[in-house]
Amino acid sequence: MSTVIYPAPIFGPIHSRRLGISLGINLMPADGKVCTFDCIYCECGFNADRRPTLPRPTRGEVAAALEARLKEMAAHGPRPDVLTFAGNGEPTGHPQFAGIIGDTVALRDRYCPTAKVSVLSNATCIARPEVREALMRVDNNIQKLDTVNPHYINKVNRPAGRYSVEETVEGLKAFGGHVIIQTMFMRGKAWGEDVCNTTDEYVTPWLEALRDIAPRGVMVYTVDRETPDRELAKATHEELDSIRSRVEALGIPCTASY
Repeated sequence: MSTVIYPAPIFGPIHSRRLGISLGINLMPADGKVCTFDCIYCECGFNADRRPTLPRPTRGEVAAALEARLKEMAAHGPRPDVLTFAGNGEPTGHPQFAGIIGDTVALRDRYCPTAKVSVLSNATCIARPEVREALMRVDNNIQKLDTVNPHYINKVNRPAGRYSVEETVEGLKAFGGHVIIQTMFMRGKAWGEDVCNTTDEYVTPWLEALRDIAPRGVMVYTVDRETPDRELAKATHEELDSIRSRVEALGIPCTASY
């Protein structure tokens, strides 16, 4: 078994557990990974093992490839439920991210007006004004917050540079509700250390952060695809259901993907 690197700038469509028929938009190189996190569960593998030799696609290349694919899907199907920024790393790190979002919204409106535009992000770039403004334009601004425990973040998400969970939570609050929080819950070990984050030690402070952020929704999920660390395991249905119920008790809609 092995991890996967996605084509660029367009891949799919694929069926997403959370989003439906999803046409992927990958703003990272087609032959490697560029990310501000180095998560031990990333389906694209570890950063050091996936260093690219190709450049990121340009804004013009993204728009041309997306328009060609949307024309084809409009003519022959299937029509996408969502256009999803994801792939081989953090999409908001692309230097032309804001302009690409503008192009994507315009192309969506022209070719598949019922589709949603979604961004899957790790929230490391949300302090940049141009990134924040662009994220306010998309339908589903989906931001990662696996925990509010700094030790766990350093062990599991492994930020590539300076990272403050307190500043991240403040940035998420600043969206004024125009944000969906996605959180990976799992079991298992990494380098001999327990990485289970389904216990009260992690869940209760995370719920307190959610109360402050007041997102319009929360997505909890667990390991489903290949991971670079082979000792990771799924959270149980019962654990995810319990966490979902606790989120809903705050008055926040929540979905669980097993």
